[in-house]
Amino acid sequence: MSFVPSRPLAYACLALSMSLVGSYVALSKPLAAAIPVFLLAWLRFGIGGLAMLHWLRKPAGEAPLTPRTKRLLFLESFLGNFLFSLCMLFGVSLTSAVSAGVIMAAIPATVALLSWAFLRERITGRTWTAIACAAMGIVLLAFARPQHGEAGGGRLAWLGDLLVLGAVVCEASYAVIGKALTGVLGPKRITALINLWGFALVTPFGLVTALRFDFGSVHASSWLLLVFYALAASVWTVWLWMTGLKVVPAAQAGVFTAMLPVSAALVGVLVLGERLAALQMLAFGSALAGVVLATVPSVSRR
Repeated sequence: MSFVPSRPLAYACLALSMSLVGSYVALSKPLAAAIPVFLLAWLRFGIGGLAMLHWLRKPAGEAPLTPRTKRLLFLESFLGNFLFSLCMLFGVSLTSAVSAGVIMAAIPATVALLSWAFLRERITGRTWTAIACAAMGIVLLAFARPQHGEAGGGRLAWLGDLLVLGAVVCEASYAVIGKALTGVLGPKRITALINLWGFALVTPFGLVTALRFDFGSVHASSWLLLVFYALAASVWTVWLWMTGLKVVPAAQAGVFTAMLPVSAALVGVLVLGERLAALQMLAFGSALAGVVLATVPSVSRR
């Protein structure tokens, strides 16, 4: 029997999943500087696949995969794994961190709109308020970052903005499709299958890049960081997200994507030594207020 978490545990899984995503997005910058993006993605899916080979086995009580489920698994991997990684890594390298942060503020609202359009979920006024709080927090956070010394802002900044916007749509699609998949498959099986699809999609690009790359130029610390990146991106975050989605509506879960840029900024403060300004603290408070609004039961629900 598949494990069904309680509502508070599901919230914790969703928050931790998006916090880990923000962490590895920030920490992937030094990795992308040491390893080409396509090769980095290929190694990520390969290491993740080795770590969860035993999750590929079909459980005894699970129904056979229908053509619809197979299509959803492919789309989940293509949009949420393959395209999201490429759009985010290439986009942040072309535009400024401020622009990327502002654009990422659209993730919760995009999730809510897609869940309304495709899952027919009802969006309550409280959820819309939570989305607004989360978005406002991320916008404040973006404008609070110092602009000097940031990469981007050149002639191709517009292309970087478009790529980050594409990553927003991919992340929102990932949340909505994942909700549909959790109704027929367990979190572990979903995680393993979409990682397998991701590995297949990026293998041609990864192989070509690997043939031209000097692996001896990568330091030992980068290899250790790569293992963390692979396990966090391919295994931990996906399993946590799918586990939470089993009991939380996609629109409500979308509010937790506010934790993505917030955690990325915290990594910058705690790991990279950036200062936390008053405006940044206000941004964190607004984003967390959105999470509280989305998760604390209302009087009518109780």
